[in-house]
Amino acid sequence: MNYFAELGLSDRLAARLAEIGLTDPTPIQSKAIPRVLEGRDLMGLAQTGTGKTAAFGLPLIQMLNTVGEKPAPKSARALILAPTRELARQITEALQSFIGKSHLKVAMVVGGASLNAQASRLLRGTDILVATPGRLIDLLDRRAVTLSETRHLVLDEADQMLDMGFIHALRQIVKLLPTERQTLLFSATMPKLMAEIADAYLTDPVRVQAAPPGKTADKVTQELHFVDKGEKVGLLKTMLASHRGERAIVFSRTKHGAERLMKSLTAAGFDAGSIHGNKSQGQRDRALDGFREGKLTVLVATDVAARGIDIPEVRVVYNFDLPNVPETYVHRIGRTARAGADGKAVAFCGQDEVKELRAIEKVLGQRLHVAGGTPWMGHVAEEDKRGGARRPQRNRRRGPPRQRKAA
Repeated sequence: MNYFAELGLSDRLAARLAEIGLTDPTPIQSKAIPRVLEGRDLMGLAQTGTGKTAAFGLPLIQMLNTVGEKPAPKSARALILAPTRELARQITEALQSFIGKSHLKVAMVVGGASLNAQASRLLRGTDILVATPGRLIDLLDRRAVTLSETRHLVLDEADQMLDMGFIHALRQIVKLLPTERQTLLFSATMPKLMAEIADAYLTDPVRVQAAPPGKTADKVTQELHFVDKGEKVGLLKTMLASHRGERAIVFSRTKHGAERLMKSLTAAGFDAGSIHGNKSQGQRDRALDGFREGKLTVLVATDVAARGIDIPEVRVVYNFDLPNVPETYVHRIGRTARAGADGKAVAFCGQDEVKELRAIEKVLGQRLHVAGGTPWMGHVAEEDKRGGARRPQRNRRRGPPRQRKAA
């Protein structure tokens, strides 16, 4: 039995979903799809990997299928904004798989690709436009696209758009949209500014929530290692070697750090690649394709990829550097334990990252399990078993003394 039909989707669309192996909606899909079909503005909160793309994509497809005429030149009937190229690509591929042989057209515009080629593809108009904010602004400035006919707006991973500084671009884009429209906002976390965005852009929205904001996937096993900054690479290589052949993503804070780490892993015999802001779109696509196909088993990435990788086979996510924005941790480890699979998240904490660790644990509402090393000075200790009080760890490190290097 296909339960998608019970949510109000057409038999034709439900049959298409069955063809690609989708018959049971996830919680966020069950809650969101009927309300979107009603035409309501909606704020959807759910952890990564729970099927948010289908939650907004399927009702959009059904509603657009009822429009008889073709889209006007350079127009888009629905606009989906995503913070990264990788996420935009993931959304586009998912929508195309849902549409199948339907007449609907999906176009994608992102940075790192030919602006002229993208403008040419938009000449005849499109039903659904998936875009990163910066590239959409470029095309709007060139008058290669108009938003005057856009009746549906989706902000996917809106909190990361705020983190990445897209708030001004977002305001510029929304001004060009019709006042009478349906607006859908989806996110895994709910920072304070998100409420202000919702108040400004959504009209009487319904809120659906599949998990508390900041909650990680249930099947992710999380562990924490306190380790000197200079010892992180050695520890990472040891841990990667223990599950060689299984896919792993390693998150680095900086572009240069990611590239250096990838080269170090490659020199050590690992099939590693990297994606970050200094890579061209073609290079990023080739790295992701190689990782998806298993030609690469280790992908070193900056947070540009934290919400754009949907590969169920990712076994372990390593936080080589802890993120500066605590909610980003949730999105990083959401790259594993996808589609119901089990996964593992490993965090390395250097002495200068205690503040970041505290912030992450506050967002999670729980302590990370310490699997290695001794907590640094300043990290709040576990509850005292005798009295339940929390106290700071007074020693910096415990364990055997380091070996002196031979002269």
